[in-house]
Amino acid sequence: MNPLSTKVPSSGRIVLFAAAVFAFGLSCLTAYSQSVYPNKSVRVVVPYPPGGPNDIIARLVAQKLTERLKQTFVIDNRPGATGLTGTDNVAKSPADGYTLLVSASVHVIYPALFKKVPFDPLTDFVGVTQLARTPLVLSVYPGFEPKSVRELIAEAKAKPGMLQYASSGNGSATHLSAEAFKSQAKIDLTHVPYKGSSPAIADVMAGHVPIIFDSLGSTLPFVKSGKLRALAVTSSTRSPAAPDLPTIDEAGLPGYDISTWFGLWAPAGTPKDVVEKIAAEVRQILRTPEVAQDLNTRGIEPVGSTPAEFAVYQVSETAKWARVVKNSGATMD
Repeated sequence: MNPLSTKVPSSGRIVLFAAAVFAFGLSCLTAYSQSVYPNKSVRVVVPYPPGGPNDIIARLVAQKLTERLKQTFVIDNRPGATGLTGTDNVAKSPADGYTLLVSASVHVIYPALFKKVPFDPLTDFVGVTQLARTPLVLSVYPGFEPKSVRELIAEAKAKPGMLQYASSGNGSATHLSAEAFKSQAKIDLTHVPYKGSSPAIADVMAGHVPIIFDSLGSTLPFVKSGKLRALAVTSSTRSPAAPDLPTIDEAGLPGYDISTWFGLWAPAGTPKDVVEKIAAEVRQILRTPEVAQDLNTRGIEPVGSTPAEFAVYQVSETAKWARVVKNSGATMD
């Protein structure tokens, strides 16, 4: 037998053929599983307690995805550490499209705010779509004496450090919007963080803390019922959901402009076709009159971007919020 011969014995050819068939079958199975995605229930992690704007949007979208794709999209509330706990859980989950994250603009703020973050918000996740955006509202306990933004600033200057404000958590948009307000108005307010919007708003309505910055969607129902008194919205323009409510810029602090937004993410490495399919379905959902009206009545504007558009937007928002954090002086351990 020629030692240089490359002829493979018949038994070896059988093994090679079997291996090739197995590899081909595996690739077909993978392609099939992706093409019929989803073929089992999908977990949608919300890193905050039930009842807040992240939870409201996530549940609305999850319900519609369940109806459209004939598989259950299950909400998994995992609050803690300003959303870091639930977000880290998603970052470490299999990149197969069966674990998703719904969070807010704080997602891109983490690196500027915290010295140590267990994940990279941009590289450890793939952005599926920007879901929605909303201004925040500066609201107060109805019995709070100041009746306007100017009066609140004057009261804070007369009592430095004595007035408190509630937020949905350290590092949240509600926290940073208040810190930006403090910095720009040159006043001192004491921060009282909570584990989510719902408990924070509850304590303001009860009069335990007099001031809160929170999303229009979370705040508006309580303003309409008289349980909160709104002073102004944080965006540069008035909200169609509350056209009579002035902006903070109009009400006494020129140049102030802060809004928050909500997004849908998957772990980095999730197959592109799966990401594109989810994004396309969610865009269709957000464009339906029923969903758009539901969100608009809550003061939330649906968006529905492509993954590529969302990637570009996240980069610009990371830079913007880094400036807000730096100017406010807000940092976390």
